[in-house]
Amino acid sequence: MAGPQNQDTPYAPASRSKLKGMSDALQSLSSEAARPGSTTVIDCAAYCAGVRVADVGIEQIRGSLERNDHFVWLGLYEPEKDILRGVQQEFGLHDLAIEDAYNAHQRPKLELYKDSVFVVLRTAHLATSPRHLEFGETHVFLGRNYLVTVRHGSLRSHIGVRQRCESTPHLLAKGPGYVLYALMDFVVDQYLPIVQQMEEELEDLEDVIFGEAANGDATARVYQLKRDLLALRRAISPLVEVCNRLMRFDLPHIPEDTRVYFRDVYDHIVRLNETIDAQRELLTTALEAHLSIMSHTQNEHMKRITAWAAMIAVPTMIAGIYGMNFRNMPELNWSYGYHASIALMVGTCIALYTGFKRSGWL
Repeated sequence: MAGPQNQDTPYAPASRSKLKGMSDALQSLSSEAARPGSTTVIDCAAYCAGVRVADVGIEQIRGSLERNDHFVWLGLYEPEKDILRGVQQEFGLHDLAIEDAYNAHQRPKLELYKDSVFVVLRTAHLATSPRHLEFGETHVFLGRNYLVTVRHGSLRSHIGVRQRCESTPHLLAKGPGYVLYALMDFVVDQYLPIVQQMEEELEDLEDVIFGEAANGDATARVYQLKRDLLALRRAISPLVEVCNRLMRFDLPHIPEDTRVYFRDVYDHIVRLNETIDAQRELLTTALEAHLSIMSHTQNEHMKRITAWAAMIAVPTMIAGIYGMNFRNMPELNWSYGYHASIALMVGTCIALYTGFKRSGWL
C-alpha cells in the first residue's frame, strides 16, 4: 500500500468557469500528495450549490459562514491545540468535543451538542510486514453550514472523498450532511477488503488444521485471527447505533433527503458484523477441532510408545530373572536353557507385535 496522502492540496480560488479542469487537477494531486504530517490544515474550502467557490484560511472562515448559501469543509490532520482552539472559536464548537478531537483514542460514537453534531469514526488498515492491524481515527464536526474533519493516525487520506463529492455537484449541494455520509461510506468501505482478507486466511487455516501438516503453530494463528476480528468488531459495531441515530428525524443539520443515504452505510455495517461474527464462530470451531486433532495425534503416539515399551519389557524381564545369579536356579544347569530363553523372548515379542499391529497400535 502506498504511503499516506493529504486530503487535498489548496489551489487558486475556483470559479464556475474553471470547474472543467478541477477533476484533472485533483487526479494529479492524488498521486503527488505528501505525507499528512507535513501540514496540519490539509484543505479548507467554501462551497455554494455543490460547487467549490473559494479556498479560505482559518481566519476567513467566519466570513464564509455568514453567507447562508455557502458551507465550509475543513480538513485537519493531527492538529495542535492552538489550531483546534482557533477552529473552535470560528465554528463555536463545544469544549468537550474539542478535547476528544485533540486527545483521540475514542470509540466510534455520535454526540449531539447545541449547535453541532460530533461523530467519531475509526479507520483500519491491514499491514503485511509484519502482519498486524493499524487503526486510525476521524473526528467529524457537523453544523448547519460547515463540516470539520480531524484525522489521527489514519493511513489513508480523504482526498478521494473530496474528489468524489466535488465531481457530483448535485449531491454535494445537499450540504454537510451528504459529506458526512460520503466520509462514513469511505471509512466503512475500508473494512471490506480487510474482512475479505481475513476470510481467505481462515480458509487457509482450515486447510492447515485438517491437513497432514497440522502443528502447534496453527493455534497461534487462530488466536491472532480471533484477536484481529475482535478489534474489528469493536470498531464496527458502535456504527450501527450511529447510523440508527442519523436515520432518525431528531438530529439537526441532517436534511430529510440525505437520511436515506445512511441506510446504505447501515446495510454495509450490518453485513460486516454478520460476517465477522460468522468468522469468529468458525474460528472457535476450528480451534476446538485443532485441539481435538492434536489430542488424537498425541494419543496415537502414546499408543505406539506403549506398544514398543511392552515388547521391550518382556525380554528385559526374562533377562533380569536369569541375571540374578542365584545358585539354586534349575534352568542355569540345563543344556538348552539359553536357547529356550532366547526363543521365549523372540516368540513373545512376535506375539506382542502381531497383537498390537492388528489392534492398530503400530
